[in-house]
Amino acid sequence: MAEVSTQGLSRIPDTGPGPLALYGRFVSQSIRATLQYRLSFVLMALGYFVTSGVEALGVWALFDRFGMLGRWSLAEVALLYGMVNVAFPISEALARGFDIFGQEFVKTGNFDRVLLRPRSTVLQLAGHEFQIHRIGRLLQGLIVLGIAMWLLPVEWTVWRLALMAFTILSGVVFFYALFIFQAALSFWTVESLEIMNTLTYGGVETAQYPLAIYQPGFRRFFTFVVPLGCISYFPAVAILGIEDPLGSTLWMQVAAPLAGYLFFAVSLVAWRFGIRHYTSTGS
Repeated sequence: MAEVSTQGLSRIPDTGPGPLALYGRFVSQSIRATLQYRLSFVLMALGYFVTSGVEALGVWALFDRFGMLGRWSLAEVALLYGMVNVAFPISEALARGFDIFGQEFVKTGNFDRVLLRPRSTVLQLAGHEFQIHRIGRLLQGLIVLGIAMWLLPVEWTVWRLALMAFTILSGVVFFYALFIFQAALSFWTVESLEIMNTLTYGGVETAQYPLAIYQPGFRRFFTFVVPLGCISYFPAVAILGIEDPLGSTLWMQVAAPLAGYLFFAVSLVAWRFGIRHYTSTGS
């Protein structure tokens, strides 16, 4: 493979719209293209709704059989499930360019053209495709979250609602960062998808249940290395107003979602590092 350096490239002067305006155009075009085939869109959205609904029924069946999960009730776990399954489909819809980066850009050499354009590579990949059909899974997550809020004996004050919104947004950012890490790994191997799936899709499954039920080593990994518990479990404990069996304090629970934004910043550093070591296909 021929090595490519972007240091001396003379790019075309950027006189177009600002980044946010351009990103809005990317999203608008992607939505219009998808809605050209409305039946396909409806069927795909319905498929995601049904598939994720089966997962929710699996959680319900678990509690119907055993009653409680440790000290956690069905409504409490449904809150965790709902927050995670609202955050993930938003991230999944927005991060498609990074999700397919290895196969569609590195392996084919199309990333060379991305590098030559007078725009940020992150912006271009972020706007590559907006998967609006993920709304099926998002709707299912919102329904479960709404049911959990209705069932829980919690006073839904402004600060609790604000913490929930902040946590869900942190979850969106966190899962987006995982897709960026997946794309960054593709600079060294395009066969890294299955490795990262254990952290993205597997991470969603993990975050749907209380962190306290897992083994200590597993809990430490998903708190301090890949902060999955920080965008679900710890803030959920604060929202529920219960004592954390892991011993976390209220201030830690409220501040925990900040880890999602920090993780995103680290993913961008990894992305820039990968670009500096990118080698073209030479084609």
